[in-house]
Amino acid sequence: MSYPVTFEADYLERRNRLTTFFRLILVIPLAIVLYVFGIVASIAILIAWLAIVITGRYPQGLYDFVASFNRFLARATGYAALLSDPYPPFGGSDATDYPVRMHFAGPLESYSRLKTFFRLILAIPILVLRYVMNLLLEVGAVAAWFVIVVTGKMPRGLFDLMVLANSYTARSDAYLYLLTETYPPFQDDTTRTAGTPGPTIPETPSPS
Repeated sequence: MSYPVTFEADYLERRNRLTTFFRLILVIPLAIVLYVFGIVASIAILIAWLAIVITGRYPQGLYDFVASFNRFLARATGYAALLSDPYPPFGGSDATDYPVRMHFAGPLESYSRLKTFFRLILAIPILVLRYVMNLLLEVGAVAAWFVIVVTGKMPRGLFDLMVLANSYTARSDAYLYLLTETYPPFQDDTTRTAGTPGPTIPETPSPS
């Protein structure tokens, strides 16, 4: 059975030197929206925690809202870390045409009240590994910035390494946000094939 939270990133070799050079400035509006979004999402996660502990269920509306925050956070992080070049859409809608994507299987029929109650304790190993992977992503982003500014290209090997790090942090966030109750795998089929562009939609032939 595949993991219920997936992370995908499409590889593009050629990059814009100018937007890369000013990336930390360009990301400021995203950071502001993300900060406000995060405050509201934190309240939603707390309510969801209470709902699961009491009822064993994650209300669909809360799940969708928290998943949208997780998705927006992953896209903003991917843009800031130079995984993607296009400016990400604000909000957490499922933008299937954006090069960094997250997909969620939806809430479980029932959740373990015990696992939810002790989530922060159970998450300690994940938090440690997430910290390491986040450092790896930051180091990779700095290296990518220099390479892109000089050459205008993102090396595939560096991209794949950064996707691995961003994938784990994004899916570990989903665990912390109660969107899933199973430990995120370090690597899965989606991560191993990350960077491969999505299927090309064939053009509709014009009428003669």
